[in-house]
Amino acid sequence: MAAERLKALDPVWIEEFVSSSDTLRVYKNGRLIFSSGKDRLAPLIDFLTDFKPEWGQACFLDKVVGNAAALLMVKARCSELYSDIGSELAARTLHEAGIGFNFKLTVPFIINRRGDDMCPMEKLSLSKTPESFWQALKST
Repeated sequence: MAAERLKALDPVWIEEFVSSSDTLRVYKNGRLIFSSGKDRLAPLIDFLTDFKPEWGQACFLDKVVGNAAALLMVKARCSELYSDIGSELAARTLHEAGIGFNFKLTVPFIINRRGDDMCPMEKLSLSKTPESFWQALKST
C-alpha cells in the first residue's frame, strides 16, 4: 500500500526526529507535547496512559510501526504519522482509520528480536480492534 500525502507533519520535525535518539514524538497544534526514547510499545502505552485520547488529533513520528502500534495510534487519535519502518498490516489499519501516513520502508510484518518469526505484539494485534488490542495488552 502506498504512503499517503501528509498535510500537517512539518518536514523539519521529521528531519529532527530521524537524527534524534527518540523513538516516538507527538505534536499537537504545531507543538511537541510528548517524546520518548523507550523501545517497543512502551512510548505509546505511556502516551495513552498520561495524555489520554481527549487531547484530540495529533501528529506522530515513530521509528517502527507494526499493526500493534498502529492500533494504539488509532486509539490515541493520531491524525498523521511518519515512520522509518512500517508493516503492511499497519498500513492497512491506518488506511482504514483514515490516518495519513508515510513509511520510509514498508515490510510485510514486524519480526521478533531473533529474526525468525513475527513479532509477538504483531501476532497479538491480528484481528483486533484498537480497544480489544488495548485490553489484551493490559491483561498481558
